[in-house]
Amino acid sequence: MAIKIEKKIVGYSVVDQEKVKQELEKKSADIVQLGQPLGRPDKITGSTYKVKTPVTEHALYITINDIVMNEGTPQEHRRPFEIFINSKNMEHFQWIVALTRVMSAVFRKGGDITFLVEELESVFDPNGGYYKKGGKYIPSLVAELGQVVEQHLQSIGMLKSKNPDEYQKKLIDEKKEEYLKKNSGGLDETGFPKDAQLCHKCSTKAAIMMDGCLTCLSCGESKCG
Repeated sequence: MAIKIEKKIVGYSVVDQEKVKQELEKKSADIVQLGQPLGRPDKITGSTYKVKTPVTEHALYITINDIVMNEGTPQEHRRPFEIFINSKNMEHFQWIVALTRVMSAVFRKGGDITFLVEELESVFDPNGGYYKKGGKYIPSLVAELGQVVEQHLQSIGMLKSKNPDEYQKKLIDEKKEEYLKKNSGGLDETGFPKDAQLCHKCSTKAAIMMDGCLTCLSCGESKCG
């Protein structure tokens, strides 16, 4: 792009190419690299998850392969290396391939990858989501993929489980028993009351009004604390 000089030139200097090269090399030495992508070993292990949803005619088979880091040391651990999705339904083939390739690239780059779970689970389908077995609401097919990744990261120890502990489970069972004594409506096929509302914490249709307080019979969340 041409630059028009509006002022009078009062001096000039000749650029020393060698000096400029040295300065660029010095700056590049100060750059902190995040790390080179991990190389693929000859043998790799993983897990395959079957996902059947109301929005796909055929089941999705999600395979997440792991790589063992620092093998043979106290710091040995597994981390995801690549992800594949297979299905007889080719309707979503293009975006599924694109998404899994990007996710695999993130896996191989190293660092913290747990942010992918929240990013995927926050994707909403403009046509609306669906309920899966157990009364849990899924806002989109991508969010379902995020939950599978979350489940896998929990199984290899990269994320803590969100399931209620033994004390919360005991409280939930007590609340459910108390509800059944006071209401004759019973439970539906999901194991929760038929008139239950959607819990905003665990996205399960299991929240009921008890003692003037909205309480979830799935995760134990209560507006009254």
